[in-house]
Amino acid sequence: MKAAVATVFPGLFTAFLETGVVGRAVRDGLVTVSLLDIRDHPVDARGSVDDYQFGGGAGMIMRPEPLFSALESLEWGRDARVVLMSPRGRRLDTGLARELAGEERLAVFCGRYGGVDERFRTAVTDEICVGDAVVSGGEIPAMFLLDAVFRWIPGVLGRLESAESDSFATGLLDYPRYTRPAEFRGMRVPEVLLSGNHGEISAWRYREALERTRRVRPDMLEDGMNDKEREQRFAEVMRRADRAKE
Repeated sequence: MKAAVATVFPGLFTAFLETGVVGRAVRDGLVTVSLLDIRDHPVDARGSVDDYQFGGGAGMIMRPEPLFSALESLEWGRDARVVLMSPRGRRLDTGLARELAGEERLAVFCGRYGGVDERFRTAVTDEICVGDAVVSGGEIPAMFLLDAVFRWIPGVLGRLESAESDSFATGLLDYPRYTRPAEFRGMRVPEVLLSGNHGEISAWRYREALERTRRVRPDMLEDGMNDKEREQRFAEVMRRADRAKE
C-alpha cells in the first residue's frame, strides 16, 4: 500500500512510523508512507494556511488552497482514497479498517484549528471519526487509523500475532489472556487454560468474551444474532486465527 499523511505537524509521525507493527510494516516495504507538510503550500509570504471564518465565529479555519495543493502534490493523489479525520465522520470499526487495508493508495488528512474549509470535502471520499471526543487535531486519530488499517495488510503481523482474534474482529471484546507464571501473588491462572483440553479452552474463552462484552459493551450485541450463532461465529474466527499461526 502507498499511504500519505497531510498535516501541519509531520514531526509527530516520526516515532510512530519507526515503532512496533507500523514500523515493521514500513521497514519490510509492505507499506510506504509519505508525510505531506501542509505548511509547504502557504497562501502568502507569512506561511499562512488558515484564516478567519466567514460569518464570524470562534476558531480559525484551514484554507482550501493548501489542502488541495497538498493532495495534488501526490503523483497518485487522483487515484487515492482520501480520508479526512473528522468528528462528524463515520465511526472507525474493524470492518472499515479491513476495507481500507484493501486499497492500493490511501491519503489521510489531519484537520486542525476550527476545522477545514467545506470546499475541500469535495475531494474527500471518506470522513472518519475514531471516538466521541474532541482532540486538538487529526494527527492522533490518523495514527489510530493507520495502525488499525496496516494490521490487516497481509504479512504485517508476525507469526504469533493475528488480527483475526483481536477484540471486535470476533464480534466480541477479547477474552482474558494469561502467561507465566501460573500463580502470581496468590492469583492463579484458570485451571481450564492449563488443562490442555482445547475444546474446553475454546468454550471458556467464548463465555468469558461474551460476559465481558455484555458487561462493558452491550451495544455490540445488538446485531440480531442469538448466542448460538455468535458462538459459532466466534469459533470460526478463532479457527482462522489458529490457521494463521501455522
